[in-house]
Amino acid sequence: MKILQRGACIKTNMIGSLALSLGILIMLPSLSATEAQSSKQTASGQTKHAIVDKGVDSLQQLSTSMELLSKRVSPSVVQIVTTGYSLDTDREHNNTNLFSRRSSSGSGIIIASDGWIVTNAHVVQGSRRIRVRLHQEDDLSALQSGRSRHALLEAKLVLADRDTDLAFLKVDATGLPTLELSDSSDLRQGQLVLAFGSPLGLDNSVSMGVVSSIAVQLDPESPTIYVQTDAAINPGSSGGPLVDTAGHVVGVNTLILTQSGGNEGIGLAIPSNVIRSVYNQVRNEGHVHHHGIGISARNITPALASGLGLSREDGVLIEDVIPQSPAQSSGLMSGDIILSLSEKPVQNIRQLALGLYSYAVGENAILEIQRGKQTISYEVPVVEKQDVQGRLADLVTREQNRIPQLGILALTLDERLLSVLPPLRNQFGVVVAAKESEGAYIGEGPLPGDVIYSVNGTPVGSVDSLRSVLDDLKLADALVLQVERVGSLHYVVLEIEK
Repeated sequence: MKILQRGACIKTNMIGSLALSLGILIMLPSLSATEAQSSKQTASGQTKHAIVDKGVDSLQQLSTSMELLSKRVSPSVVQIVTTGYSLDTDREHNNTNLFSRRSSSGSGIIIASDGWIVTNAHVVQGSRRIRVRLHQEDDLSALQSGRSRHALLEAKLVLADRDTDLAFLKVDATGLPTLELSDSSDLRQGQLVLAFGSPLGLDNSVSMGVVSSIAVQLDPESPTIYVQTDAAINPGSSGGPLVDTAGHVVGVNTLILTQSGGNEGIGLAIPSNVIRSVYNQVRNEGHVHHHGIGISARNITPALASGLGLSREDGVLIEDVIPQSPAQSSGLMSGDIILSLSEKPVQNIRQLALGLYSYAVGENAILEIQRGKQTISYEVPVVEKQDVQGRLADLVTREQNRIPQLGILALTLDERLLSVLPPLRNQFGVVVAAKESEGAYIGEGPLPGDVIYSVNGTPVGSVDSLRSVLDDLKLADALVLQVERVGSLHYVVLEIEK
């Protein structure tokens, strides 16, 4: 509206100037053509200057607004420095997990004045020490106490949730400046946003862009969605806030799509509504619920519908029903097409997952399915999904659980592990939590999730006994491990490299 109003005002001024010039020509006939032209140019020049001045004022106002917004947001953005070990995927060796030492940095957001900070789980994954650097203007009190202005505060990892890629830290401090979480469902495409963080280790950086998309789904078979922005995001920006012009957090900067390794204008952030939900669960219950009913499902595509002779080309198809799950007990079957959840149509995996997420554990979800030509409704209890591999990795430390000969991190099978693992053949053994290296022997080696029962025929019932047996066999040319893998017993053969 202001631009249109300015345009109207400019036209009026030009018309008035022209009328004035004509009046002068009529009243003063002796005025030369050159002088008249000069008068016109002067009036036109004044108008152009007015346009330029108003344009400069608008740009200055925008610049000032961005400066004030940055100054208000920056104190609540921290740099996170981590050292420790993290799981890497070894794609050259059967996609197994490897532990490697790392030192890295990322970003975080202060969301509670008593020291609660949110960041990405991948920023702190495998960390044995986490430190937080506050924005320097908020660490001025450090000068009075004798601490360095850029002192790092020790942080405690409260919880890291791999499914949402969110982690929550706690520092021993109070009265910290915080940022408010917005309602990400109110986001609109084209909305102006700013990305804050520590890209490539550079402290306290900000970039500007727009919301490119309010809901990007990288994998059609995954329920995870992101806010897409063209604001510059680079390695080290992970965990920093994406904020709107009110200074409210609309997302946590998480990843970029790139061919060069740097920013190419496609940045993705976890929506603020997801952050709020996970944060409330962590603060109130100490953990995060991930709901499920015991099925494996996929989106229906035209090719899938054609091959299976399905009556529809969209929706969600149940691929598998897990034995002894609520889905099986309720009567769901492989091949069923999910039509709706609690009377709301389900057209894809994302809608199904988000719908189930709204239920509390123990509540019944009402599913309407199509089976052949029948339409049937089922009530299925919602349960909490188990992340066995993630739990095992969280329980180990390199110092206490390392078995260097096998290149693994291991745990003694006890009542705690028996409660989270599938039914096993024996009540003793050593559980492989993760692979750390290739080990001293060549061969396939044990995999994460395996349970080792014996080495060269000698039973092992604990990590200590496994170490002892391996020490006694240090001159052996070969090791034969009896392991249980996915319910079956196997012999794993390892040999000394000659």
